[in-house]
Amino acid sequence: MMPGEDLPLRDIHLPDPVNWWPPAPGWWLLLAAAALILGSILLLVFLRKRRRLKRSMKAELVALRQHYQQQHDRLQLVQSLSALMRRACISFYPRQNAAGLTGDRWLQYLDSTAQRKEFEHGTGRILATAPYLPTSSKIDTDLDELLALCEDWLKTQPYPASLTRRHRVPIRHWPD
Repeated sequence: MMPGEDLPLRDIHLPDPVNWWPPAPGWWLLLAAAALILGSILLLVFLRKRRRLKRSMKAELVALRQHYQQQHDRLQLVQSLSALMRRACISFYPRQNAAGLTGDRWLQYLDSTAQRKEFEHGTGRILATAPYLPTSSKIDTDLDELLALCEDWLKTQPYPASLTRRHRVPIRHWPD
């Protein structure tokens, strides 16, 4: 018999394994930092999308102005401005509000979205009839004033709240 064999000793007990929950404070900090970074990236992407439409509309307006300065085709400028304003309005506001409007109702809608009266009662009046004018028509509207009116309208528009790929407006490239 060995000394100490008759002592009432218990076998060695290992501690319970460490649970995965709750995580250590370092993991909480890592999770919070990852969520903050991901949220910041998503916010930046969302803001860029919202501004892209407005920038493309302004770029197309500049392209229209440059094309007019080269070609001096008054009718084409007015027709292109009318189409640009229609596309911009459909892109900035719900499609069902603006897509079916024509004539005075279309001009009233443009005025109401910019809190002004120059479309219905001023220079912008030509935009309602421009797409339907024959190619031999003479345009006696002050085109610089019309371009300024359209540019001011674009500046006053809010950034669209939600944009998807189908709302993007490509910049038109004019043939030489």
